[in-house]
Amino acid sequence: MKIGLIGLPNSGKTTIFNALTRSEAEVTAYANAKAEPNLAVVDVADERVDRLVGIYNPKKTVYATLELVDFVGLAEGAAKADLFSSSALGQIRTMDALAHVVGNFPDDLGEEANPLEDIQKMDEELVLSDLMIVENRLERIEHAYQRGQKTDALQREEKVLRSILDHLSEDQPIRTLSLDQDQERALRGFQFLTQKPFMIIINSEETCFGKNKDLFNEIKRMHKVEEFAGKFEMELARLSDDEANLFMEDMGIEDSARDRLSRAVYDILGYISFFTVGDDEVRAWNIRKGQKAVEAAGTIHSDLARGFIRAECFSYDDLMSCGSEKGLRDNGLFRLEGKTYGVQDGDILCIRFNV
Repeated sequence: MKIGLIGLPNSGKTTIFNALTRSEAEVTAYANAKAEPNLAVVDVADERVDRLVGIYNPKKTVYATLELVDFVGLAEGAAKADLFSSSALGQIRTMDALAHVVGNFPDDLGEEANPLEDIQKMDEELVLSDLMIVENRLERIEHAYQRGQKTDALQREEKVLRSILDHLSEDQPIRTLSLDQDQERALRGFQFLTQKPFMIIINSEETCFGKNKDLFNEIKRMHKVEEFAGKFEMELARLSDDEANLFMEDMGIEDSARDRLSRAVYDILGYISFFTVGDDEVRAWNIRKGQKAVEAAGTIHSDLARGFIRAECFSYDDLMSCGSEKGLRDNGLFRLEGKTYGVQDGDILCIRFNV
């Protein structure tokens, strides 16, 4: 899963990035001080993996991962000024989800933050960027028509783009527009920014962390939102787990920034986890809710999906209740499932296949 951290200059994105990844990327008070994004891959903590390791004692343990990308601050007017055409835009469009970091602390001149205004500015920039792409594509389609290339495929594409144009023109992101599977397939190559799963990270100073209920509830009306005490949690990330836990208790923080972000990302992406287990390896895998056993097999390896025969399946909860695979079999909780079985969160699968 690739998560892009975006925001206005000096919103504390890199501070949040360091808190999430235990990195030591340079934090600067100056806008556009760096052109290249910061990158890091972090494990998604999952106590189920830890308990499975205790049962199977594997040679290798593999957690699900998040790839976090901290992009340079996007100044107001960036889309109109064509600043989005930089190399960073191509990377932003490849993200699975976007997290807008919003500063909730006074700036260097002592001016109080206005998170709601900053959210509106970024929303407008993303809408404008997508609007420009739609308008350019519609112009090219019109030129194709003039050359006698009025195919069924182009007409279908034009129809869906016209509906998106109307939606964006009302300052509404594409993710709020109901699209059927054929329409979504037609748009896949565009990688529209406002079509991506999206969340807000409030980056509060330590003194006001947890005291922003009204702001939090206002943002929740529009977006998924989490609050971090950026500088404080960046310092926590540099401590041992035991030391960090003591300071977290004092601040009323129950889980690390990374764990809170992971849960939020799973939620906005609609992800669940399934597991493969054995003496060699215990591994967590991600798929979207509602995906079938054959799609889970393809997540592991394309050959498993191509030669799928069946999935031997049991649940993590049942395994914990029974204590062993033998206990599962004795209680009739070991199942054989076909291609169309809808995988559930916590399922443990062994794919049988033949290529």
